[in-house]
Amino acid sequence: MLRLPPFEFRNARTAAEAVELWSSADGRAMYVAGGTDLVPNMKRRQFEPPVLVGIRRLEHGRNVEERADGGLTIGAAATLRQIADDPRFGSAYAALAEAAGQVANLQIQRVGTLGGNLCVDTRCNYYNQTFEWRKSVGFCLKKDGDICLVAPGSSKCWAISSSDSAPALMALGAQVELLGGTGPRVIDLASLYQDDGIEYLTRRPDEILTRVMLPAPKPGQVSAYTKVRRRGSFDFPILGVGASLRLEDGLIRDARVVLGAVHTHPLDVPVASELLEGQAPTLELLEAAAEAAYRRATPLDNADLVYYWRKRVTRVHVRRTLARLCRIEAASA
Repeated sequence: MLRLPPFEFRNARTAAEAVELWSSADGRAMYVAGGTDLVPNMKRRQFEPPVLVGIRRLEHGRNVEERADGGLTIGAAATLRQIADDPRFGSAYAALAEAAGQVANLQIQRVGTLGGNLCVDTRCNYYNQTFEWRKSVGFCLKKDGDICLVAPGSSKCWAISSSDSAPALMALGAQVELLGGTGPRVIDLASLYQDDGIEYLTRRPDEILTRVMLPAPKPGQVSAYTKVRRRGSFDFPILGVGASLRLEDGLIRDARVVLGAVHTHPLDVPVASELLEGQAPTLELLEAAAEAAYRRATPLDNADLVYYWRKRVTRVHVRRTLARLCRIEAASA
């Protein structure tokens, strides 16, 4: 049986109080909301914080509010199931609802939060193991070691981004609000991530992700998220495809394609967007966009199933996702 290491739990009622509680622990604390990823990692001794600051019950933390400009603001403590079931996440925002509804399983969706899924730890077959297993094969660069066991010649950790909601929200052009000791700041969601399996977030340790802001949908905008995993539930993605576009006068506008689980951070595919922009949707066009996504994907042998297959199916599922949005028959796609 895996047991948690000893820790002190401090519950916060507001985001400002949570930051104060974090600061009072001399920088050795971690924030916890749903805990669906953090707690298992603590049991495996990947994290051993002496203090946990609870942010699940922050005031207004679960609210979903409509803004005057037509956009939505989502509290970071909103649960994944809450988002998946909310009718306000219709065709324009469907990518987020589909992503939230495919995280793990229903039990975890009812506990896990949007903010937690956006900040979820990167994953690797050599890292997400028990302490005894990792000790027996030699610790890796991400925790306790000095070498990447996936790419031993690399000085960088290649653990992969495993968030479902991140590719979907990036495709929708979302922004996030962070609150820390120096006050709040708002950044594009894409700027939250960086190319490093260890320091994968630009969020400072003292900062809390408090809100997610979705821009107002444009006429004709649709979006979708496709997840590839071994089983129909519970598993982390081995590929995620977030896509958004709008159809105007028979032409594709404002297209964006974002890949998840094939790199250390969610991968935007601007070449695919450029190919689609201003064009009438045809199967040949979608094939070209899917090929651009295939070339951008860089999976390694550090997740479920073999990496060369994971790269190949990127082409297939990007094409199918775009075909669904463009209403091209699945049989031809």
